[in-house]
Parts: sequence; structure tokens; C-alpha cells
Amino acid sequence: MAKATYKDAGVDLDIYAESMSRLPRLVRRTHSPRVMKLDGGFAGLFKLDFDNSLFARKYENPVLISCTDGVGTKLKIAEKTGIHKTVGIDLVAMCVNDAICCGAEPLFFLDYIAMGKDDPDLLEDLVEGITEGCLQGDCALVGGETAIMPDIYQVGDYDMAGFCVGVAEKAHLIDGSAIMPGDKVIGIASSGVHSNGFSLVRKVVFELAGLSVDQHVEELGETVGDALLRPTKIYVAPVRKVLNHYKVKNVVHGVAHITGGGLAENIERILPKNVDVKIDGSSWSRPAVFPWLQKLGEIEDAEMARVFNMGIGLTLIVSSYYSNSVKSMVADCGFEAFDIGEVVDGTGKVAVS
Repeated sequence: MAKATYKDAGVDLDIYAESMSRLPRLVRRTHSPRVMKLDGGFAGLFKLDFDNSLFARKYENPVLISCTDGVGTKLKIAEKTGIHKTVGIDLVAMCVNDAICCGAEPLFFLDYIAMGKDDPDLLEDLVEGITEGCLQGDCALVGGETAIMPDIYQVGDYDMAGFCVGVAEKAHLIDGSAIMPGDKVIGIASSGVHSNGFSLVRKVVFELAGLSVDQHVEELGETVGDALLRPTKIYVAPVRKVLNHYKVKNVVHGVAHITGGGLAENIERILPKNVDVKIDGSSWSRPAVFPWLQKLGEIEDAEMARVFNMGIGLTLIVSSYYSNSVKSMVADCGFEAFDIGEVVDGTGKVAVS
């Protein structure tokens, strides 16, 4: 009887070593001097307080903030197109955009990638995207795990999860408790579908409409694949700019990342029970992908609003007096911002009209 090997079982350690050898140059570009070198270590090290003129940090009462998320079935679009670099950006975005809702400064990121068969080119593309996301999110990629899992995943299939740790001064945590009647709701534009609702997207586009990823769609001005793979926007830069500017004044009362559940359900998560939010649904322009999807799948308005971000990827609830200043700072970072609503007396509900 032939001797059994790991390779026979579906895991080739030589190919795995080739995959790992391609990653350090990518990972290092996300590192600041706050990342401590640990050759051959089993963990990533990161300095919280740091005495350096450029990266100096000194916290008085720091609170660590952690988030984890994935990209969902948007990965199936990447598989169809063979384009895998952008979903790494999505992975980081889904985590750091949650972290900043508490007022966090993202510190470091870790990834978990599982696939049915080792593929050095695929892994390199995924990690390149993750590192690009870390650069946009101003955090360091300090570690990760790549699991080769034959029989759990088919050849060509993979999944990803990400983990972000950030920090905020306890006195500056944002939890929505300061939201009050008269506050304004500022919506920051999304790039499109982002990373939620792709099970519905795939059913409509590929199953019901029978389209392919390389088909050009006149209403979108691009191919199906390009429209659906557009990366999730990372909102760290504008939010940190606003929070750093108003370190003393309590201007930002609430931040909500608009993901599954849409505007209403995500804003309601941060509302006190004595206020409501009224959203004017005509106050911002929607990316063309949303009316196209709705028409293609004959999706009802309520379903669209509950599944998708509908063009707003993040909301800031701010003191009315400072709303124009906040919008200006967001615009300075290259993001489009809209006055989309206001806070009124109520019972913790959101109404979109």
C-alpha cells in the first residue's frame, strides 16, 4: 500500500510555502513604526502609546474597540470575473467602517482566508487588496491565517473574514446617547452596492435576468462585473478628520455604517428612545446600479430600502450649528456629503419619506 502524504490529501506544503513567500512585501507597506518586529513570531505586536514626532500617541484612558466581518457572496462575483484584488478592500472596509462608528482610530487588522486548494496567485491578489484597504483605513496588517480546506471548499472557492482593533479615549466614545432633537443627519455617498445584499443581486442578475459579468449595460455605462465589484468606500479619513478637528466640542453625536438593514435599521441602532429621525429620500442622488437592479428584478421599494444602502454608505448625526462645517471637511477628503434628515422628538424610530 502506498504511503499517504498531505499532498495526496489535497494540501501541498511546497505550494503553500510559495504562497507565503509572496506576502511579506505586501504586508510591510501597511506598517508604521508602531508595529513591532517579531521574526518568526506567532503573533503580531503593536505599540499603543508611541513617542515619535510623526506617529506620536499618548492615551489617557484608552478603550480598545474590536470588529469582525466578511464580504459575503460578493466573492462569487469575484470568482466569475477572475478579479480578486478589490474584495480585499471590501473586507477591510466592512470592519473599519464599523469601528469608526464608536469614534475609534483603527490600529491594526488581521485576516482569515480559507480555500479549497492553495493558489499563490489568488492569495497574492487577495492580500494585495487587503493591504490597499489597510492603507485607506490607516491601519496595519499585523497577521493572518490562510487555511487550505479540501472537501470543505471546492477547488476555486474561498471565503474571507477580517478583524480590526481600534482605540478611542473613553471620554470621546460615540454611542448615540448625545443625539438630541434638532441634530442634523449627514449622509456620505456610497460607491454602489458595497458588500451587502449580494445573494439578492446574484439571483436577480444571473438567475432571473440571465446576464453575464462581461456584458455591458447601457444604463450603467460599464459591464455587470465592474459595476458589482466596485469596492466598498472606506470612511476612516473623513470621520477622523472631523473628530480630530472637534476634539473639545461635542459635535458628532452619532455615526452609523449603512449595511444590511438599510438606512432605517442601522440608524435606529444608535438612537436614544426619546428621539426619531426623519430622512428625506429625495435629498441625495442614487448610483445607477440601484434603479437598474430594482427594474431588473421588479423589487419593491421597501425591499430595496431594507436590503441596500441606496447610495448612502455612512451617516453622521451632528449638532445643527456645525453641519455645514462637517460637510465641508468630508468634501475636503474627496467624499460627497448630503443633508438627508433631522432628529425630532420620538420613540427611537427612523422614517424615510
